[in-house]
Amino acid sequence: MTEPRGDDEAAASFILGMTGLLVFNILLGPFAIALAALSLTRRTHRPLLASLGLALGLTDLLVLAVIGSVDHTLSWHMVS
Repeated sequence: MTEPRGDDEAAASFILGMTGLLVFNILLGPFAIALAALSLTRRTHRPLLASLGLALGLTDLLVLAVIGSVDHTLSWHMVS
């Protein structure tokens, strides 16, 4: 039996990070960060993908902080 390498976690962190830029960044950002860290700890064969997932997860939280400070809320809304 082979040792898990973290490749699936790297892909999942990237997908969650990308999705978190659009919706649910308060939930998906931390999950992307956690999965990327787990993947990098397991020495994945896809370190670039895991690093991108980590960066996108952090960006999700940064976007949330900027929206929260500018709009004084933790939700998005479109201005029409």
